Amino acid sequence: PCVCYDTACSAALAACHAGLRALQLDECSVSLVAGVTLMLAPGTSVGFAVAGMTSARGRSHTFDERADGYARGEACGGIMLRHGDKELSMLGSAVRQDGRSASLTAPNGQVQQGLIVAALADAVSSADTLTLNEAHGTGTALGDPIEARSLVGAVLARRDAPLVVGGVKANIGHAEPAAGMTGLLKLVVGLLCGEAAPNAQLRALNPHVGRAVEGVAS
Repeated sequence: PCVCYDTACSAALAACHAGLRALQLDECSVSLVAGVTLMLAPGTSVGFAVAGMTSARGRSHTFDERADGYARGEACGGIMLRHGDKELSMLGSAVRQDGRSASLTAPNGQVQQGLIVAALADAVSSADTLTLNEAHGTGTALGDPIEARSLVGAVLARRDAPLVVGGVKANIGHAEPAAGMTGLLKLVVGLLCGEAAPNAQLRALNPHVGRAVEGVAS
């Protein structure tokens, strides 16, 4: 199968999900998945700015109290999935529709939580086995707390150990359709190096995020 995906910010991860399923169903022996974003039309950036989606400071302040929108970024990345890779294996995957929400930048927390639970179930894994979570983390005052609460419900409330949470958008911006690929590649590099990259923009925790994780392992 050869398919082009356009599911906005989740496009690269939706393609990765399909690539994994193609392997599992023996439709192919190797899956190539890529995500690309190029900023070639200035009108797009102007439109997002007028809509109040992008940061006036020009940064994605993921989980920070300065969160005021995201910074656009360019990216081109890809991965190869194949059977028998013992060192780096994608154990499971899940895709969901966001459902009803207040706006494009206000995700549905219950659906987010269900997605995480479904991905863990598909991987035959549990919340207490996780060591690192790569967040969507756009750096919006509303979206980041919703994501934090989803993570609490699906993972943190079901475990005692701390969980490392990162967001690559704070380092390189939001690559939109390629955003999921940048986060996935960051995770792979972290696994190979045995280290988690710091959040470049985190100075003071967004108080709404702090309240969301208060009282649970963090």
